[in-house]
Amino acid sequence: MMTALRSLFLIGVALLVVSCASSPTGRNQFLLISPEAAILESETAYLSTVGALDEEGKLVTDPNLMGRVGRITGRLVTIAEQNFPSSQSWQWSVAIIDDPETVNAWCMAGGRMAVYTGLIDQLELTDDELAQIMGHEISHALANHTAERMSRALATTIGVIAVGAAADNRGAAMTGTALLANVALELPNSRTAETEADSIGMELATRAGYDPEAAVTLWQKMGSLGEARPPEFFSTHPAPENRQATLQQQISSMRALNPDRTKAPITEIEIVR
Repeated sequence: MMTALRSLFLIGVALLVVSCASSPTGRNQFLLISPEAAILESETAYLSTVGALDEEGKLVTDPNLMGRVGRITGRLVTIAEQNFPSSQSWQWSVAIIDDPETVNAWCMAGGRMAVYTGLIDQLELTDDELAQIMGHEISHALANHTAERMSRALATTIGVIAVGAAADNRGAAMTGTALLANVALELPNSRTAETEADSIGMELATRAGYDPEAAVTLWQKMGSLGEARPPEFFSTHPAPENRQATLQQQISSMRALNPDRTKAPITEIEIVR
């Protein structure tokens, strides 16, 4: 056991030294989990999560809502693939989860997303605001924030991985890394990561033909939900007090990117059902 732990420690140190990357804003990222591994393990976690939701009858099959989410997200994906060519190989998909009490949305590494009906209905989202939400979530994946959160999760679950290594059980180790993708969904992004996703997401939405002003009205609506019952979204998306002001300052430059709000072509993506 001690030998296995020592080996794992040395491997971890080596990964920490060599696994560095830069976010789209130029920020240095030190990753224990590579972006490629994050995509692979996120697929396993996503299929497991969606499968369970399907068994519970929680996946929306309303064609109108599916079409709306598909059109908006499809335009964002078009711009994402233009600006981030590596994402062209991603398996883009969205699960619309029928849960009126949950105000949340997320995107795993590799473009596998989910949005809850509670987010859309409770906030009475316009198309422009929904585009800001989905653009923000897609940006977390594009900027390798999933890999960052998985790396943080790895630091707290290193014992689980060590057990698999000590037993020379590759299956157990793989299960542990897949679990990290699920754990990562529950972890909040850093304030820096949130700022990156705000900026990248606003640009994606603007280039896709949606109003950047909606980024501000979205967070105004979020704030109106009140502190008595904070939405699930806030648990993984911390909102500093100056967030709306920061977004407001970017609106003018964003509008210049697409002054006529020309809608981007729609990339066909999978709406899970």
